[in-house]
Amino acid sequence: MIHDIPGGAAWSAPVRAGRVLTLTALADGANASVLIIGADRLDRLNIPDTLKSQMSACIRPAMVLMSDRGTALATVLESSLEWHDCLTGFGHDRHLERFGPSSYAQDGNGWRRSARLGLISELTKHGFGEGNLHGCINFFSKVGISDDSRASLAYLPDHSAAGDTVELRSEQDLLIFVSTAPHPLSMEPYAPAGVRVETALATEEPDLKLRDEGYRALEQTRGLLT
Repeated sequence: MIHDIPGGAAWSAPVRAGRVLTLTALADGANASVLIIGADRLDRLNIPDTLKSQMSACIRPAMVLMSDRGTALATVLESSLEWHDCLTGFGHDRHLERFGPSSYAQDGNGWRRSARLGLISELTKHGFGEGNLHGCINFFSKVGISDDSRASLAYLPDHSAAGDTVELRSEQDLLIFVSTAPHPLSMEPYAPAGVRVETALATEEPDLKLRDEGYRALEQTRGLLT
């Protein structure tokens, strides 16, 4: 399966276990805000546990993306980037207010929608709602410490380029939700990049160097599936 998500849009799909999901930035400065929910609806991505157990402040290869129950939802196999933001969450409507009002009636398919609005729209297609929003991964985006007096986080605009990729392997049946709206901290002009999504059957077991916690999550998940 290959699908191109236009910039500023949202998309969702089921992904069976044992698939490799590849995201590719179609232009510079892409951002893909991603939610992951188990197809059995018992698990969803837990960013704090994923980071804490694997001693990281970002998503990078090789890491296991963990659920609320400590199971493995997916494994980050490879990426052309060593940093994917997961600290700042998805963009809200207020992050787009500086561009002025926008609506479908006024702008048609160019209607500016926040990641939050797009993700909720996709969640409803699968019987979920606003209450199922959770911490997301902003693939292709990076944040750093700003030089203000509060040492707050700042978006780094030159982090990704067209052609950058990240590969995930689904460890159980999943529902994937993606928004390509701008990163919430981005102060760039409104020109969101599109992202290509490709899925293929995983053909071999990769030789990954994971932390012990990652291996335990994989073992627990495979135990539940057998």
